Amino acid sequence: MGADKAVIIAGSRSGSGKTTVALGLMAALTGLGLKVQPFKCGPDFIDPTLHRLVTGRVSRNLDIWMCGENFARQTFARHSRNADISIIEGVMGMFDGGDSSSAALAAGLGVPVVLVLDVRSTAESAAAVLKGFETLEPQMAPRGVILNMVAGPRHLELVSEAVRKHCRAEILGHLPRSLNFAIPERHLGLHMGHEASVSPRAIAELAGSFRKHLDLDKLMDIASESESRDMISRQPSAGPSARIAVARDKAFCFYYEDNLDLLRSAGAELVFFSPLEDECLPEDITAIYLGGGYPELYLETLSGNGKMLAAVRRWAENGGRIYAECGGFMYLTMGILDGDERFHSMVGIFPVLARMRKKRVALGYREVCLKDDCLIGSAGTMLRGHEYHYSRIDEMPPEVPRLYAVNNGTEEGYGYKNVLGSYMHLHFGFNPRAVKKFVLNLGKRALEGK
Repeated sequence: MGADKAVIIAGSRSGSGKTTVALGLMAALTGLGLKVQPFKCGPDFIDPTLHRLVTGRVSRNLDIWMCGENFARQTFARHSRNADISIIEGVMGMFDGGDSSSAALAAGLGVPVVLVLDVRSTAESAAAVLKGFETLEPQMAPRGVILNMVAGPRHLELVSEAVRKHCRAEILGHLPRSLNFAIPERHLGLHMGHEASVSPRAIAELAGSFRKHLDLDKLMDIASESESRDMISRQPSAGPSARIAVARDKAFCFYYEDNLDLLRSAGAELVFFSPLEDECLPEDITAIYLGGGYPELYLETLSGNGKMLAAVRRWAENGGRIYAECGGFMYLTMGILDGDERFHSMVGIFPVLARMRKKRVALGYREVCLKDDCLIGSAGTMLRGHEYHYSRIDEMPPEVPRLYAVNNGTEEGYGYKNVLGSYMHLHFGFNPRAVKKFVLNLGKRALEGK
């Protein structure tokens, strides 16, 4: 197998079935003994955990806007080189999202597109939809199509005849409407892979259905049209210059793997701990990194772990460095009010409450400029990321520094001593040089004591 085989699984729209198709293809090919390297187009944290569950390999995010085309190309080259095929799950509809769309990523990487076309409640008209995808940007026309939600043999015949008559994309197969596969959902999206949201039996059955209904040889032929790619090796650091305690458990699980790799490459040693289960911070650390996740699902346990709350508070008060994103930022407030307005005490560094809401509060890409020198870099440094949450904090007191000037006209990134907290998930790939400064800052030791 050639190491340059790759496809992007794009959707005709959100909800067309591309996650199911991507997982099914990964499972089917992995079941045949192939090494399948998964990727996810866009900033999503959840789908990559499902990819890992199916393939046994860490999935990487590829986002041209958030981390830059060069970084995306290098990430793709670095992690696909030892695979038989790379499968990239797209985002929304194929052309949705501008520079962050599946089409833009396919063009930037030189990877062919396979379109998932939901044909429920339509027949010959499905060909018109596919024809539109082929003609909107002819250079990015899908090379293959998978017909999803097919009602039966006659429905398949009508759609297939129209597609073959009017379109150039090869039909790789179809998925019946009766396909019995579903992933549980909640407010932030699908359940994550490490929550055992999909059983091994369900994965095996999904793989069998895909081997039955799809032409995997045709898929591999299309994947072989992917452009060859060269990789620039990262220069290893001289040695650890920071020892960072990274919160990683069921409550804090939103991390870009490339962010962790960039921290390591810049000289950081990462030590994982659990605010849910551990009662003290790891020994001999220089900083704490609190990522996002689902603290709202584990409020009683987090609030009840008084020893950890006190350890983090003491660390901050003694000048210890903490970088916190979204759920990690919520953990540093006075407390979180759940959906029933019940109070759960938290670390208490920032003098506000975080309140859970039934409707989404924020979603979108963000670009920030650092207003002053701070934990993550020097004044004027530009960084990019995204924001997605169902909670809202009270108005932060004016005396609390705002360190981010955000492209949506707001100021965010709240400071306290050597603590930086924000709702934003930054991708360090947009500015790898800033990561070295970040690690140097995180390596500076504060006053002794936890």
